[in-house]
Amino acid sequence: MSQTEHHVIIGTAGHVDHGKTALIGALTGIETDRLAEEKKRGISIDLGFAPFRLPGGMIAGVVDVPGHEKFISNMLTGIGGIDLVLLVVDVNEGVMPQTREHLQILDLLQIPQGIIVLTKCDLAEEDWIDIVEEEVREEVAGTFLEKAPVARVSAITGDGLDDIASLIETRARTLPVKDADGPMRLPIDRHFTLSGFGTVITGTLLSGRVRAGDMVEVLPPGDTVRVREVQVHGKQVEEASAGQRVALNLAGLDRERIRRGAVVGTPKVFEQTTCIDARLTLLAEAPRPLKFRDPVHLYLGTARVVGLVALLDRDLMEPGESAIVQIHLDRPLVAHREDRFIVRSYSPMTTIGGGRVLDPRPVKHRRFRKEIMEALKDLESGEKSFLLQKLSDQQATTVKNLELLSGLGRERVEKNLRQLEEEGLAWQLVDQWAASEALASWRHRLRDATTRFHDGNPLQPGIPHATLKGVLPDKVSPKAFQKLLSMIVDDGQLVRKGEWIALPSWSPQPDPEQKADLEKIEAAYRREGALAKNRNEMIERLNLTPEQADTYFTFLFAEGRLIKLTEETYLHAEIYQQAVQLLRDHFARNETLTLAQFRDLFGSARKQVQALLEHFDSLKYTRRVGDERVAWKLPEN
Repeated sequence: MSQTEHHVIIGTAGHVDHGKTALIGALTGIETDRLAEEKKRGISIDLGFAPFRLPGGMIAGVVDVPGHEKFISNMLTGIGGIDLVLLVVDVNEGVMPQTREHLQILDLLQIPQGIIVLTKCDLAEEDWIDIVEEEVREEVAGTFLEKAPVARVSAITGDGLDDIASLIETRARTLPVKDADGPMRLPIDRHFTLSGFGTVITGTLLSGRVRAGDMVEVLPPGDTVRVREVQVHGKQVEEASAGQRVALNLAGLDRERIRRGAVVGTPKVFEQTTCIDARLTLLAEAPRPLKFRDPVHLYLGTARVVGLVALLDRDLMEPGESAIVQIHLDRPLVAHREDRFIVRSYSPMTTIGGGRVLDPRPVKHRRFRKEIMEALKDLESGEKSFLLQKLSDQQATTVKNLELLSGLGRERVEKNLRQLEEEGLAWQLVDQWAASEALASWRHRLRDATTRFHDGNPLQPGIPHATLKGVLPDKVSPKAFQKLLSMIVDDGQLVRKGEWIALPSWSPQPDPEQKADLEKIEAAYRREGALAKNRNEMIERLNLTPEQADTYFTFLFAEGRLIKLTEETYLHAEIYQQAVQLLRDHFARNETLTLAQFRDLFGSARKQVQALLEHFDSLKYTRRVGDERVAWKLPEN
């Protein structure tokens, strides 16, 4: 499927019995009222869906939402994924209460495009329709529909249907093509069981793609299941992509384990949250102010939860005001940065405002803190600011994790990170990214840790790699640590000394007593030669404590005066060089070498000879073939 294929979802909105369902039926030929009660009462109770072939051939998905006040929650479930809305007004009744509430909801959700549709025009005089149109224009002034076109139609006679179809196509073509390359995300608005098929869910695919055979995760409950079949507009397809109405047949999932409001997504990408940071706006028509920790009904995607609104910079939020708040949810849902939501008062239920998610997984904030509010405003200001703050919060993180936290596609995340890198605000450390401030702090930590290690270990050649990495946050990966270390070494602030890291000026300086002990150890290994005992036996023979032994052996190894074959086996450097020469001499005359042959040549015990040959293997001097060894990259004389 082409990445640039245009998919559009059209939605209806308006007062009960103003002709929304009849209009969709006239345009598409499909009756979206499917429930027996809907047919009996003549009103839509739940969501209805239909495909609509536009004049140019594009097939749009249509979501018909209920208009009755009692079913506003169902309306909110369907409106979230809509690209273009038809605000339907019966010319015989004009603007009514649900017309206003739906308009408020659409404006708060920032639906991209809209058309005003005056219905039942066959039942009214032209002059009256003009008056109603003027009334609607006054109502939508200052909203996203202020400059929207107006269509006059009759679903009964068919007048105006061609005009509205052309208007829809013109508007639809101006909408941006959705990026289908991100993780797959589909909020569930319906779920049911079909005999012989199992569980089926439907929804609008907000991002990504889905194919039959894909493994997907359902949140809640968190089950990972296989997609048995994908349908778009009732037809089986190989693949569906962002912007389409989709039905998925899920294998191995009991319908009782899912509910409307759950999300189907790419496994291990999405997480549920019980707290969001958000920009909340109260409608000027809200009946009363909002107090700290007032409960509200929150609608996000197809989910509905109760949230407690924590006002962070005030005690009271007046109607018409906007503020950054933290909302604590009574049960988890899947949220992404930039998701729009609606809030309704707890009781009686009426729409009082809406907003935009700034951070779907924030830490708990203390109130009335200037630095916290400034950080949240920075977070709100744009994608780069959000990613930079998340880099700071996460300390070290991957592009995939930032993609999850931000709700942005991989390309947009990487583009923003590159810009932050060019501005000197972020750095890539192989498989991870970090904020420049964190990087500067880590550089200081590594230098300081090295200095302190030198002070406490005057005979050690430097601090071991593993010990040095331990001073950084656990989230820093081994690859990221090695990259950071290389940067500091390249800057000349630290140096590598084999297995150790040291300050450039560092040189171990043993005192006279230590110098005598070191010479005693070295002399013993020189004297023992090829027959040197294991390390523990040598320590006992020389009357050294374990602490002294660790320090002394590390020093002699770093100085190159002892060669470490294993943790327990050492040779004096001169004896080791004799062994290397024996190896060269042997392969000058022979094709292969056995352990027994080298034991006879070197004159040592089998255990020491085995350690020595395995050491040669590790250096690629030799290569083992069965029970023999052959020359590989012998050192030159």
